[in-house]
Amino acid sequence: MPRAGEAMAQPVIVATGSPPALRPICDQFRSAAPPATRFDASSTQVARPMNPSFATRRDPHTGQRYLAVEKCGRDLLLEPLTNKGTGFPLAERDALGLHGLLPPKVADLDEQLARAYENHRGASSPLDRYVHLASLQDRNEVLFFRLLHEHIDEMMPIVYTPTVGEACQRFSHIYRQSRGLYLGIDRRGHLAEVLRNFPIRDPSVIVVTDGERILGLGDQGIGGMGIPIGKLCLYTLCAGLPPDTTLPIMLDVGTDNQERLADPLYLGLRRPRVRGDEYQAFVDEFVAAVQQVFPGAVLQWEDFLKENAMHQLDRFRSRLCSFNDDIQGTAAVTVAGLIASLRLSGGTLREQRLLLGGAGASAQGIAQLFTAALVDDGLDRKAAQERVFMVDRSGLVVEGRPGLEGFKADFARGSGETADWQVRDRARISLLEAITNIRPTMLVGTSATPGFFDEAVVRAMATVNARPVIFPLSNPTSKAECTPADALRWSAGRAIVATGSPFAPVLVDGKRVRTGQCNNSYIFPGVGLGAWVGRLRYISDEMFLDAARTLAARVEAKDLDEGSLFPPLRSIRAISHAIACAVIRRGVQQGHADPALLAGLESRVEQAMWFPDYLPFRRESPQGR
Repeated sequence: MPRAGEAMAQPVIVATGSPPALRPICDQFRSAAPPATRFDASSTQVARPMNPSFATRRDPHTGQRYLAVEKCGRDLLLEPLTNKGTGFPLAERDALGLHGLLPPKVADLDEQLARAYENHRGASSPLDRYVHLASLQDRNEVLFFRLLHEHIDEMMPIVYTPTVGEACQRFSHIYRQSRGLYLGIDRRGHLAEVLRNFPIRDPSVIVVTDGERILGLGDQGIGGMGIPIGKLCLYTLCAGLPPDTTLPIMLDVGTDNQERLADPLYLGLRRPRVRGDEYQAFVDEFVAAVQQVFPGAVLQWEDFLKENAMHQLDRFRSRLCSFNDDIQGTAAVTVAGLIASLRLSGGTLREQRLLLGGAGASAQGIAQLFTAALVDDGLDRKAAQERVFMVDRSGLVVEGRPGLEGFKADFARGSGETADWQVRDRARISLLEAITNIRPTMLVGTSATPGFFDEAVVRAMATVNARPVIFPLSNPTSKAECTPADALRWSAGRAIVATGSPFAPVLVDGKRVRTGQCNNSYIFPGVGLGAWVGRLRYISDEMFLDAARTLAARVEAKDLDEGSLFPPLRSIRAISHAIACAVIRRGVQQGHADPALLAGLESRVEQAMWFPDYLPFRRESPQGR
């Protein structure tokens, strides 16, 4: 599984083809560029141009794919998706005015990868490696994504969790070059104008955050922009969303993080975080601007405070194609892992009792989707809800508790249910007491509280289950409820473990146990790909259940034998393809997509997936033949 750095290397004990002749150029196309268009879901042709300066095309005679470009010379080297660097062959250097701007040797992609990987490995810390990769992405996106593709296990923990957490904290200090859009509350009333400043006219997926609940690190203000950037990187890496079609957005409404406000290098608005009606009016304007300027985009809400996360999803999901990965994506990948765990623990899904350690937005999403899975497995909704329990910082979630948030009510336990339990304080039933009395078969942590699953808790789970299912999902790594090594040690090697962040393998009685990462990257890229290609009008909860079942079905016997409930990351593109197809099929069934999409669906989705490889260049207008 993924490694965050050198310390994790050991187990813890317990373009091919030549382009046609190109005419020499030094003149620039000066004609006004018409609006770019999005991928045509009614066709299996290569995606149409969305960047006004280049477009992927296919030669009608040879079938060869190529890049139509209007720029030449240094301008090509300044655009990350047209910069091959030393990879430009001599014929293209002749035609595109590149001689003298590059070293004379033509270095193919393999040589460039070797050089980039050497530099990456030479960085002294995970954050330094993050900065190196970000700089590479700014220079040459094909090389960047190919490097990630070739070393996906090693590099996903760098471009996303856990390293992205530190990158968010250090954002204003490691900032190099702008990516995406920053919408400050000081620009309210003008948000549509700001969106129009983005050079792409029809983005595929927008990921937006307000920076208030970054991973388990809390309010990071403008530093939260690292999350949308990282998430969209994974959209491309894991599902082939063309990188020039993705748009990260930061809603800067201030911050209450005093460390950030006191930092003289802080790049965000230096003011307290806006809340209440003013905040909601700003978000409303943002959504209206997206509908006006980018009506075809899929909008993903990311790392909002739990109340805001659920409120914005409920408020807008029927107005535009949108979802919240913290709620729905986390739920789907968790349910997939729970379904896969039954192949090791035995029994049916409807027989399980799920205890959630943590009761925020992620827990709510898991509880709702797990309930939906039980209903799909034959239980009525009330009986399904009765098999889900929650413990938060105030103890077991029970009815009548002062200050109980409304979203927890569906899973609050009645006083009669706990009347005969042996507890010290019936008004504040602890996690350990809940395990002893409920005898849950599955324990999932979303608390962002390290050590929450302590030795007593794990041993209690092992006492009431032959194969206890324990998922410490909080990330980054420092926030995990327990480590896989501890869970296995305290359960005599019997625990079935999945984590939210990458951990090293564990040796148990001489056997190497590979802990599967319950990583949202198995889910959200495929859902976004399906929503984009399928031009979905709505993303339903049933689509996420289909995604979960699709992922669980991809877990092979050899994965389970190694102790992992998830397939290796090297198969992620195939998984995303399968999930995208499942999402579109459900969309057609529910009336949210055009039935014509089902003809040649798998080929249609495959054709839409971008892969990082150098294409031949042709000097022609990307806006027309």
